[in-house]
Amino acid sequence: MTKEQELIDRLIDLAFAEDIGDGDHTTLSCIPATAMGKSKLLIKEPGILAGIEVAKEVFRRFDPTLKVEVFINDGAEVKPGDVPMVVEGKVQSLLQTERLMLNILQRMSGIATMTHKYASKLSGTHTRVLDTRKTTPGMRILEKMAVKIGGGENHRIGLFDMILLKDNHVDFAGGIDKAILRAKEYCKEKGKNLKIEIEVRNLDELQQVLDLGGVDRIMFDNFTPEMTKKAVEMVGGRYETESSGGITFDTLRDYAECGVDYISVGALTHSVKGLDMSFKAC
Repeated sequence: MTKEQELIDRLIDLAFAEDIGDGDHTTLSCIPATAMGKSKLLIKEPGILAGIEVAKEVFRRFDPTLKVEVFINDGAEVKPGDVPMVVEGKVQSLLQTERLMLNILQRMSGIATMTHKYASKLSGTHTRVLDTRKTTPGMRILEKMAVKIGGGENHRIGLFDMILLKDNHVDFAGGIDKAILRAKEYCKEKGKNLKIEIEVRNLDELQQVLDLGGVDRIMFDNFTPEMTKKAVEMVGGRYETESSGGITFDTLRDYAECGVDYISVGALTHSVKGLDMSFKAC
């Protein structure tokens, strides 16, 4: 089992535990255990569908006898009235899985839709949109999956798969040089093959990084487009570049046209609206 699948399984188990507890007494009280039925996933607003594969896992883990038929897959554009999926089996199982399945699909589809909007804004440039760690606790793996489905890229999954030296790290370490050198020494001592990225707050800090080297990517934090263009020229293609901080949908293209490789956008995951859909008997 992959680490990703393990995290998804644990999330599903926890979600069922918090929702069902010692039993769905509403369903158990009025629906016979032998009752069979069918429900359809109904799309109610346009967007990008994401989470179908995870939804199938929700049904499988709760009741392997449920039959899931998928008509529209993850990554597809959907519109009101579309029916991406029909599920058939025990009515009790359909009712008990409904909310968790919808919570996941609505959240992931909302993120994929938002990401698609941002990625489309960058069309024609080489710049890619990145997510951040500003995610819902416990749901990060699903939210980052949704970003990729929507056409974005994952920055890093957590604190364990990349070194990102931000302003606080630099200040606590005693400066740019010390932060980079300590990070490199740490990787060597621990046998870690981790990419190193460093955040710079101005062109002077950027020059310090360029003088020392030893990193894989440089993040321009809260730069203006004018500063970003100058910074990209200074880097001259020697390192990957990333813009972050204070960038809105309206200014996204301005930064991309400066030539940065990546733009990280917290809004892809931290303030997204779920895509409207429902799960109805049919």
